[in-house]
Amino acid sequence: MRLGEIASALGARLENGSPETIVTGVAGVEQAGPGQITFLANPKYAAAARKTQASAIILSEDFPAVPTAMLRTRDPYGAFARSIELFYKAPSYPPGVHPTSVIHPSAKIGADPHIGPYVVIDEGVEIGHHAVLLAHVVIYRAAKIGDNFFAHAHAVVREHCRLGDHVTLQNGAIVGCDGFGFVKDKAGYWSKIVQSGPAVLEDEVEVQANACVDRASVGETHIARGTKIDNLVQVGHGSSVGQDTLLCAQVGLAGSTAVGNRVILAGQVGVAGHCRIGDGALATAQTGIPNDVPAGQIVSGYPAIENKRWLKCAAIFARLPEIAKLIRTRSD
Repeated sequence: MRLGEIASALGARLENGSPETIVTGVAGVEQAGPGQITFLANPKYAAAARKTQASAIILSEDFPAVPTAMLRTRDPYGAFARSIELFYKAPSYPPGVHPTSVIHPSAKIGADPHIGPYVVIDEGVEIGHHAVLLAHVVIYRAAKIGDNFFAHAHAVVREHCRLGDHVTLQNGAIVGCDGFGFVKDKAGYWSKIVQSGPAVLEDEVEVQANACVDRASVGETHIARGTKIDNLVQVGHGSSVGQDTLLCAQVGLAGSTAVGNRVILAGQVGVAGHCRIGDGALATAQTGIPNDVPAGQIVSGYPAIENKRWLKCAAIFARLPEIAKLIRTRSD
């Protein structure tokens, strides 16, 4: 593909390069070579950008010029994401029903589905148009799913759960597994609490590999439109997550957590049950949240505190041996 065509497709401005240059693929700024296009969005890699062997680099409007051909844009990361689509075409799955699939006669499936090997669709299920269910996907009874559903191999949707349009489940994702609900009886044994409420995913939600959205004991577990749930995330029973929120790898929400809109919980963040996380809040990696977080606040550490304060505390913590030695010396 010619560089000028790429610039046009991305809405970028070409500088210091020929529009006739042939580009055959994309790569990271440190790995890219001739014939590839790369990008810079993180200033951490500025030095690498100046040395890159790529045929072209996508840069912000104000980044200093580099020797390589430049594609200027306001959103380098977004433009690079779109450039990948110019070179990589995801597999397509033509309509059809594999003979090994098991579909209950009462199930209702919309137009043009692709139903792969050993898929199981139980009694009373409803699935909209243009669904793709790959091998070993299981849809339990009475689940309701909208249009353009895409379920990768071994994804599961449990009984009575409701999914909107354009929902994607990656491999091993489970929607509506039992919440972790048990009560101790007089003899000291744990007895199971029936998890009667469904999990509900609105439109454009994606749940990635081996993540679990538990069903509720009563009521429902609710994931709002556009939220993305990363690998190995646990959403506890009865929790609610707002629109366009990111739950990154290994995040854990205990039961009845309420997370607002446009929240980012970075990797391995843990939230105690019944906490409320306000709109636009951000928790950095491995933060432990035992209390409510106000809207818009950035928090870190355990127990979670305001990020700037945590950075000061972390700097002091690294100096504790020297501080302790100084105190002992003065006390002597």
